[in-house]
Amino acid sequence: MSDQIVSTLRQALRGSVLGPDDADYDAVRALYNGMIDKKPRVIARCVDAADVITAVNHGRDQGLLIAIRGGGHNGPGLSSCDDGLMIDLSLMKSVRVDPAAATVRVEPGCTGGDVDHATHPFGLAVPLGIVSSTGVAGLTLGGGTGYLTRKNGLTIDNLLEVDMVLADGSFVTASEREHPDLFWAVRGGGGNFGVVTSFLFKAHPVRMVYAGPIFWEATHAKEVMSAYREFLPTAPEDLGIFVGLKTVPPMDPFPKDYWGRRACAIIGAYNGSAADGEGAMARLLQILPPPIFNWMSEVPFPAINAMFDPFFPKGLQWYWKGDFVSTLSDAAIETHIAQAAKAPSDLCLMHLYPIDGAVRRVAKDATAWSTRDATWSMVIAGIDPDPGKAEALKAWGRAYWKAVHPFNQEGAYVNFMMDDEADGRVQATYGDNYPRLTTVKRRYDPQNLFRVNQNIRPGV
Repeated sequence: MSDQIVSTLRQALRGSVLGPDDADYDAVRALYNGMIDKKPRVIARCVDAADVITAVNHGRDQGLLIAIRGGGHNGPGLSSCDDGLMIDLSLMKSVRVDPAAATVRVEPGCTGGDVDHATHPFGLAVPLGIVSSTGVAGLTLGGGTGYLTRKNGLTIDNLLEVDMVLADGSFVTASEREHPDLFWAVRGGGGNFGVVTSFLFKAHPVRMVYAGPIFWEATHAKEVMSAYREFLPTAPEDLGIFVGLKTVPPMDPFPKDYWGRRACAIIGAYNGSAADGEGAMARLLQILPPPIFNWMSEVPFPAINAMFDPFFPKGLQWYWKGDFVSTLSDAAIETHIAQAAKAPSDLCLMHLYPIDGAVRRVAKDATAWSTRDATWSMVIAGIDPDPGKAEALKAWGRAYWKAVHPFNQEGAYVNFMMDDEADGRVQATYGDNYPRLTTVKRRYDPQNLFRVNQNIRPGV
């Protein structure tokens, strides 16, 4: 049966089709998160929208479980499935910039780095994430936060339209004018409603930024986190800045005397001149002790987005936990510091990404993403190259989250949820928007064909 499915799909697709017996199968099916090992029955490597239509129709008609892979960065491994069909969009990597209109059309296989590469020569950027290897499709459909968020909003706040293949194989464009209910839902509702084959984004003027990391010893973590908490509401929105608990990487160019030592970091990017960026940061730095190092300097915007890529290559072990955070009390800070100190690996981290500024100027019911009253999106990430540490990473992440969750909201950014999250967690994330999401799901995917995701079930 598997051979027949592969053979039939291979005849219909312009792109390649792989089964378990093909030489490239294991390399192609490998996921960004090395902790997850899934074996699809068939992989359809689509090269255009026509291929996507063919693959969706084939998978549905054959009764196959369907998973969609875009840029391939999904943490919980929801871009693949066992014994089903992986629709692989990673070869669809076109980026087309319209500098006059300040728009960018992006195919779903692109990463943030692909978009930065295309937009930077025009002095433009799309608000995406903080790691250039992140896939644009998954980032966008989940909401999208990054260095430009405080000034320019979430990634979805800069989305103008999408082209999509629906569960019945039809092709539609969704925007404020066409299929507005579907456009509302894909802005934060994940991959529940169809397969996006093209995104159209609004871009913003960005060239050089004053950006980089500043690290303090962990003994100063409470001072740094408290000062950051008070500074953020008064910081200029051109300054995208987050705080984290980390370890000084044991490698050059980091100071050897601090290799492997716990640290507190502030990492940011100011969209403007170095002088203005230094001035914005001075108000924070003048009340803090001297850091281990301060590497903020004037760099091209793509450079800050790619700065951490070498530390996170494909294939590491990952375990993520997330929350939305409204306030950061002294007790919460102390709990964070205590839990971070127990990290089982040098790569483990906690970050708090700002959810303020432009994000709050959009109504809670304007998009599926409804948590516009949060102050931060928190991620706890257990990371290590050694598969033997997988259980330790999970145990640390779960214990850390259990300790700090009482200080936080019930919901979390869906892109920071593993697939062991309870159903109620997804509903809590969308809050009052959840019933509308189930209605849209029922209209566009009544049989829940697209369910390998943080699933929203069709309403009744």
